[in-house]
Amino acid sequence: MAGKTKIGIVGGTGYTGVELLRLLAQHPHAEITLITSRGEAGTPVSAMFPSLRGRIDLEFTAPSDAALKQCDIVFFATPNGIAMQQARALYDAGTRIIDIAADFRIKDIPTWEKWYGTQHACPELVAEAVYGLPEFNREKIRGARIVANPGCYPTAVQLGFMPLLRNRQVDLRQLIADAKSGVSGAGRKAEVATLFAEASDNFKAYGVMGHRHHPEISQGLAAMAGADVGLIFTPHLTPMIRGIHATLYATLSADLDLQALYEAAYANEPFVDVMPAGSHPDTRSVRGSNLCRIAVHRPHGGNTAVVLSVIDNLTKGAAGQAVQNMNLMCGYAETSGLEQVPLMP
Repeated sequence: MAGKTKIGIVGGTGYTGVELLRLLAQHPHAEITLITSRGEAGTPVSAMFPSLRGRIDLEFTAPSDAALKQCDIVFFATPNGIAMQQARALYDAGTRIIDIAADFRIKDIPTWEKWYGTQHACPELVAEAVYGLPEFNREKIRGARIVANPGCYPTAVQLGFMPLLRNRQVDLRQLIADAKSGVSGAGRKAEVATLFAEASDNFKAYGVMGHRHHPEISQGLAAMAGADVGLIFTPHLTPMIRGIHATLYATLSADLDLQALYEAAYANEPFVDVMPAGSHPDTRSVRGSNLCRIAVHRPHGGNTAVVLSVIDNLTKGAAGQAVQNMNLMCGYAETSGLEQVPLMP
């Protein structure tokens, strides 16, 4: 695209929305033209988010007043079920869409409707949408008109498993993902479970009998393997703000040099860092960055592969990956606006 890309953001008041604003405010090719919010229309963005003072001079705009069709790309940083209501009109107007929520991730419509508890508003566009995991779908993303940005858990789990599944020397029936997330993954809303007194100094599993990210992860892993997979996925809530740590288990069906396999698979990926043998990546090593750090182990030299995968759930797990997808769609360098060094401490 010539010149700067005109960006519209639907739903800019949540954690994903403000992370998207933080990244796009530093992007050399992005021009944010409007940011919508039903409840905050007329409020300066910098009044709600002082971190953006001097960076974002816009006010929130009521969705009904938003000239989204005049944008080159519209990001939906909204709850599930919003993007599908507006996608058809934007699609027909030639505006490209990146949905950071889940409306276009799952290809099987009845499965999506089961897990998200509502009828899909534009199922005909689901087949058109490209799943936005660049390390797997890069070429399709370049030409996409609708990108379904992956979920945070699915990003960490799929990047962790992908080299093993493409190699096809694991038991596809017995994949286990034991994953932990910070409380920002629950969104910027008032809930008892995420109150400081509830989530701090506490650790718990949830969704053990079923989580809406399970079908998304299974769909992606099956695409990588070229066959159905058996997956156990157990998410946990941890007393931290940002970060996901996924510990992944797979039974090897052949003798593999895991370190060499992973280093080769991700040698040219700007946002996947395969750490030295014996490493244990921590979540703070990726905080505020678009990086996924991975370490691989074979305990006791046995036939179980243990993969450790860490990301920032708001960046590589949401807004950062969305910007990475925008870069691909617009023909920019994939790293544009995404080269921040992780925050430490």
